[in-house]
Amino acid sequence: MCGDVPGRLRRARETVGWDTPARFATSKLVTFLLRATTPRYTYTNIDKYTYTNDRRRIRTKELTMVDHLKVPSAEEHDDARQQAVRDTVAGVIADVRARGDVAVREYSEKFDSWSPERFRLSEEEIEKIVATVPEQAIADIRSVQDRVRRFAQAQKESLRDFEVETEPGVFLGQKNIPVASAGAYIPGGRYPLVASAHMTVLTAKVAGVERVTACTPPIRGEIPAATVAAMHLAGADEILLLGGTQAVAAMAVGTETIGKVDLLAGPGNAYVAEAKRQLFGEVGIDLFAGPTEVLVIADEHADPFVVAVDLLSQAEHGPDSPAVLITTSAQLARRVVELVDEILPGMPTADFAGAAWRDHGEVAVVENLDAAYALADRYASEHVQILTENPREALERMRNYGALFLGEGTCVSYGDKVIGTNHTLPTRGAAHYTGGLWVGKYLKTVTYQEVTDPASSAALGELCGRAARVEFFEGHARSGDVRAHKYAGAELPWAPAGI
Repeated sequence: MCGDVPGRLRRARETVGWDTPARFATSKLVTFLLRATTPRYTYTNIDKYTYTNDRRRIRTKELTMVDHLKVPSAEEHDDARQQAVRDTVAGVIADVRARGDVAVREYSEKFDSWSPERFRLSEEEIEKIVATVPEQAIADIRSVQDRVRRFAQAQKESLRDFEVETEPGVFLGQKNIPVASAGAYIPGGRYPLVASAHMTVLTAKVAGVERVTACTPPIRGEIPAATVAAMHLAGADEILLLGGTQAVAAMAVGTETIGKVDLLAGPGNAYVAEAKRQLFGEVGIDLFAGPTEVLVIADEHADPFVVAVDLLSQAEHGPDSPAVLITTSAQLARRVVELVDEILPGMPTADFAGAAWRDHGEVAVVENLDAAYALADRYASEHVQILTENPREALERMRNYGALFLGEGTCVSYGDKVIGTNHTLPTRGAAHYTGGLWVGKYLKTVTYQEVTDPASSAALGELCGRAARVEFFEGHARSGDVRAHKYAGAELPWAPAGI
C-alpha cells in the first residue's frame, strides 16, 4: 500500500543515527522523514496491551502506519486573525468596564443593529414572545428539557456531602455549594441554538444556582422566540436580548442594569470564546470552547452512507469545524469520500459544510482498532462516534474525548439536540484534561474541619509546630503551640512574660 516502507524507515533511522529499534522511534521524526517523500503515509506510536498468566496488564509501544486518504487543506492557525480578535475583545471589555450600559448599547448597535429601550425582557414581554411559538415546538422543548433535567439530576445525586471522624474528636467534611449566580450565553448569529438554553440554564438551576442571567442575540433584527421560550422554560431568572462580547463582558463585570455573575457558561463564536478566556479569573467559566469537532471511528461493518451523513451533520456548524474519519477499512474510507461529494451539493448548509470538509476534513486508514483508538485519543475530539461491531469496547479503550456516541443507533446530533447529556464540550484538544459542562461546573466543592477533643487538638498542635518550623513558618507553628499549651500544658518559650 505504501511501497518500500521498511526500507524508508531503515534509511530514516540511519539518517538520524538511531540506535533503538525502529518500532520505538520518535513518531514526530518518523512522520517528518516519511512525509518528505510520501506525504500520504505517516507512522505513529500506539500503546499495545498484553496480559500475563496472572492477568497483569503490560503496556508496550508499537509503531503503526496511518494512511491519510484526505488531509486538511487549511492552516490550523491564523495568528494575525487571532490577534485581531484578541485586540477587539480586550477593547470591548475595557469599554464596558469603564462606561457600563452606554458602551453595551453602542456595541449592540454596532455589531447587531440592536438598540431597544432595554435589553432585559419583562415578564409580560416573555409571555407574549412564548405565545408566538408553535405548540409542537413548545412540547418538544419541554420533552428535551425533561431529558436534560433527569440526567443533570442524576449527576447531582452522584455527588454527596460527607463528614468523617478521622481520629477522636477530629471531624473533616466536604460540601458541594452552588455558585450564587451564573451567566448563560446562548448563541444566535446564523442559527437560533435553542438547545444551548437547556444545557446552560437548566443545568445551572438543577445545580441550585439562585440567579441565572441568560443572554441571546437578536437574529437579523428579529427576536428568536423559540430560544426565549427555552430560556424561560429552563428557569432563567433574567432574560436579555443581547449578544456578542458586549453581553459576556456585561455579565462578567456588571453594569448599571446588568448584575455581575460568578460564572459564565455556554458556547459562542471566536469573540465570545476569547471574551471568556480574558475574563477567566475575574469570574469562573465552564470551559474554553472552539469550533465544533467530530471524529468517527469505523470498522468494515459500518455503513458508509451513515458515516458520510454523520460527518456532514457536524461540518455544517461552521466552515472551521473539523470532521475526521479513522477507519480500519480502506474500501469504506474511499466510499465515504465519494458519498460526501454526492451528498454535499444538496445540503441547504453546503456553504458551511462544504468549506469545513474541504479545509478541515480528514480520512485516515489504520491497521486495526488498537491503532484507531490510539490515534483518536491523540485528537481528543469533542464528539467521538464509534461505528464498529463492538462499540462499547471504546469505553475501556479510550481516554480523551468530550463525549462518546456508541453504535449506529446513536448519533452526535442526538447529543446536540435531544438525548439529555450536555452538548457544551471541550474542543481543540482540551479533552486531554477536562470534560464538558455538567452540574458539577456550577458547584464549589469545599471542605471544613472541627476539632472538639482537647487531647487531639494538643497532639495536632505539637505536630503542627514541628511541621511548620521545618518550613520556617514560625507564625503557623505558634498557632499550634498555643493549643498544645492550652490543652496539654506544653511550654511556650516564645510567649511574652505574664501570658
